[in-house]
Amino acid sequence: MTQVQVLSDKPALIAHALDLIVDTINTTLKEKERLTIALAGGSTPKPLYEALAEKSLPLEKIHIFWGDERYVPGDHPDSNQRMARQAWLDRADFPAANIHPMPTGSNDPSLDAQTHNQELEAFFGVKAGELPMFDIILLGMGDDGHTASLFPQTEALTISDRLITVGNKDGQPRLTFTYPLINNARYVIFLVAGENKRPALAEIFSPDGDETLYPAKAVKPQGELLWLLDEAAGEQVKEI
Repeated sequence: MTQVQVLSDKPALIAHALDLIVDTINTTLKEKERLTIALAGGSTPKPLYEALAEKSLPLEKIHIFWGDERYVPGDHPDSNQRMARQAWLDRADFPAANIHPMPTGSNDPSLDAQTHNQELEAFFGVKAGELPMFDIILLGMGDDGHTASLFPQTEALTISDRLITVGNKDGQPRLTFTYPLINNARYVIFLVAGENKRPALAEIFSPDGDETLYPAKAVKPQGELLWLLDEAAGEQVKEI
């Protein structure tokens, strides 16, 4: 099921996302022993993570992953892991064993992608070729329509036999979830803010939009899909 909700501004978007995520965490943990969430990078989710740091959550039952990562050390200013640690994980004193960053230290992105693929299989207890199911995957979207590190007209869009692959941004490698892994999630939430996102959103919500040019369009999870947009981004997108 796909839903689109347009909020008045970015603070309203973040406040609504916070309520949804906290509710989903609490509801899920009434039904199972642990919850898995994959975080997004970028500027839009940072205030969400800062707000989550202020919430009382059963951290010992929450396991943190990332949907993509720049191929830089974990303490690099461009690292998605570093941003999330500073905004939420370190401030909340998350158990170290519950944080599962993408490895970026071998100087071989393909090898690190394979390593993280195996780490996910081991954590979820699935065999090679089987798909883990994340409880929540948070995604952003660039003004070019990319999501995670699935960029327009790149090889990563075609990978269907792996959980993790190497994305490419202007010649710079990144590690990223593949479509099959994203689309096996229980709940995928896009957080999209800013007027610069309107052209890509128009293509994504058009029946004629091209998924190879606007990769976020190919996110179609078997579970729930929620697009949270601020009015600047979503003014022309009909709520459904």
